[in-house]
Amino acid sequence: MKALFIGGTGTISMAITKQLAENPDWELYLLNRGTRSDNVPENVKIICGDINNEEQTAEQLKDMKFDCVCDFIGFVPAQLERDYRLFKDKTKQFMFISSASAYQKPLSDYRITESTPLANPYWEYSRNKIACEEFLIKMYRENGFPVTIVRPSHTYDERNIPVGAHGNNGGWQVIKRMLDGKPVIVHGDGTSLWTLTHNSDFAKGFIGLMGNVNAIGESYHITSDESLTWNQIYSLVADALGVEFRPYYVPSDFLHAVSNYDYRGGLIGDKANSVVFDNSKLKRAVPDFCATIRFDMGVKKTIEYILSHEECQQPDEEFDRWCDKVIEAMENAKKAVLG
Repeated sequence: MKALFIGGTGTISMAITKQLAENPDWELYLLNRGTRSDNVPENVKIICGDINNEEQTAEQLKDMKFDCVCDFIGFVPAQLERDYRLFKDKTKQFMFISSASAYQKPLSDYRITESTPLANPYWEYSRNKIACEEFLIKMYRENGFPVTIVRPSHTYDERNIPVGAHGNNGGWQVIKRMLDGKPVIVHGDGTSLWTLTHNSDFAKGFIGLMGNVNAIGESYHITSDESLTWNQIYSLVADALGVEFRPYYVPSDFLHAVSNYDYRGGLIGDKANSVVFDNSKLKRAVPDFCATIRFDMGVKKTIEYILSHEECQQPDEEFDRWCDKVIEAMENAKKAVLG
């Protein structure tokens, strides 16, 4: 069978690329700009191009057809409309990476299934993903376009450590604060539930849906079955670093109100909500799916990788100063109230 990935070298897609390359049943092509091809397996064929150049892409793929096409970099409906024009007669299955952040916020039930309503008034990113899904389902219903929608939640790899509140350069500065013995800002009181999925586990579920006739016209989330509080998550990060976890709790709405970071979307519209995913639908479609990498196991490998690769250690002094300023303000507020 022949597959085409649009992208294929990101946090989620690289794990799928590597696992699929080991499967003799699949011949894999990646369509991307070739800027992150160093770690791509040798038997994966790269089509160097820009999917946003529709005319050029159509020419590059004019003599090719696929059993499965997967778009990992589609974010707004116009991009999926382009994909429909390009692939409506070229693939037996079109897979779209949406987002579990599209699920109803605030949740009426913390247990999430694929039938949980899609609505997120806090995050434009999520609303755009919903609009993409709606377009694709319309094409499926009206024109038989063979779509499968996949909704990842918080998926990580060896290059990034999952944290709640961070700056524009990712989570390294949070790790640096831990290493320096400084308090780390935790949204809320740290007791809300969150689900973290290692990208290699996500890949197993995703590949099981590829070429799966029962997945056409359906949507699935792919996550671990492990639910942890943010206190547990940060504690496990600290344990992997060999340092003490020193939390400083700040309400999520206050963090949003006093920052220039997108905490309304990424925090209030996502990470601040307790979520527990029911993966029963995925397991019916892919009976052998099981997420096997617990977070305590995965984060140790991630910490080890990041500490040994300087390129993953992107300082963010502005975020560090902001954290100190928020903590100082909260402490001053306590003193003012207590007199």
